[in-house]
Amino acid sequence: MTLPAKAATRAATVSTAKAASAASVAGVSREAAAPWVGAGRGSGRGFGRGRGIYNRQLQRANERWPIRAQLASWLFRRPEPLLALLGKPAPIRADGRVLNRSVQALLEVMTRMAGVLGRAETEEEGLGDLVVRRQQMQDGARFMPIRTDIHVVDRSIPSAGDTQSSSDIPVRIYRRFGAGVGAGVGRGSRPPAIVFYHGGGWVDGDLVSHDPSCRLLASVSGCVVIAVDYRLAPEHPFPAAVDDALAAYAWVHANTEELGIAEGRVGVMGDSAGGNLAAVVALLTRKGAAIPTSIVAAPPGIPAPIAQGLVYPSLTTRFDSESYRLFGTGFFLTAQAMRTVRRAYLPNQDDWELEAASPLLADDLDGVAPALVVTAGFDPRRDDGDAYAAKLKRAGIEVEHRRYDDQVHGFFGMGFLDDSLALSVEVCDAMGRMMHRDGPMRGQG
Repeated sequence: MTLPAKAATRAATVSTAKAASAASVAGVSREAAAPWVGAGRGSGRGFGRGRGIYNRQLQRANERWPIRAQLASWLFRRPEPLLALLGKPAPIRADGRVLNRSVQALLEVMTRMAGVLGRAETEEEGLGDLVVRRQQMQDGARFMPIRTDIHVVDRSIPSAGDTQSSSDIPVRIYRRFGAGVGAGVGRGSRPPAIVFYHGGGWVDGDLVSHDPSCRLLASVSGCVVIAVDYRLAPEHPFPAAVDDALAAYAWVHANTEELGIAEGRVGVMGDSAGGNLAAVVALLTRKGAAIPTSIVAAPPGIPAPIAQGLVYPSLTTRFDSESYRLFGTGFFLTAQAMRTVRRAYLPNQDDWELEAASPLLADDLDGVAPALVVTAGFDPRRDDGDAYAAKLKRAGIEVEHRRYDDQVHGFFGMGFLDDSLALSVEVCDAMGRMMHRDGPMRGQG
């Protein structure tokens, strides 16, 4: 996400401003999108703050905007003049959907800047310079507003497996100030916990790249968030990331007293490749699941999560869906990039269709945790997420499926765009509601 920064820095020469009011949600009804939006501040359960979480004027008091985020926010807040200036005034329509105009403007600016910098999309294979690409992903954090109402602690936790082949796993723990104080939060006064796995194709991403998203999740959900810096490919191919994901999840369950979280109230969540890991943890820890010791090193008997949040998840190594064909080029995540990271993460093709790599292909979903599944209309991964939500429902699993038809893969990390930030807040709110609920959740679709 360094190109938007350069584009915004070069294009914007006037005073900057912070994000404007959150826009309406595309493709989701008011009731389905925000069932508590009419509640006043402080009403409802203790973790909720009514419409306050969608009130930009109120929320800015708890936000710090890096200069890049301010510049990008200013540049893309008024997409119509920018698109006209770039000669692309017509909306992008595909598969009955219309792309968000600010996202369209961002795509166009990135395409122009890529051409100027000699980084235009090609069909070349290979990961390139890993140091550079990982630094670029870290730079993306500078585009997000930073929640300041969060206490953050870095830790190292034991990994699974023998010490000669494994090292400690870095984690980052986020807690909203005051979370768990007062009545009505989860069970007792302790908040639930969400183990979060970052995206990046199992190749990129870390605690820095997803720090703003985890802060937002902790602030809105009222949960303690434990972000996991799992090992990356190609240095550590499959199943290293799965081993670390399970080891971190098991550690959280074993240390609820130390973490100050509600015992047994642990969920998993992730975006993109992190969504894959969250789904895999939910699969491999469900009651009665058989965990092949040749695939994962986590000990048996880990409790199943109480909820799983899958944000535009990578769920199968089969790239044969209609959305893959429609949106494989020109919408941030490309088909070529997907093939490249698949080869890096899963060098042994025999592993491609294991449920620990492709949860969508699992035969048995019985006992899997209730799921929040988030998909984007212009995402090559869209159909896989939709299919998994449908498959979970057929298996009798409680599912809340949110389809954002005008968005692209990666919107959860595009907080400088007003609509993307509003939808990210909504996703965090939905996950928080699942984590705090005491009774059964009714499926939505």
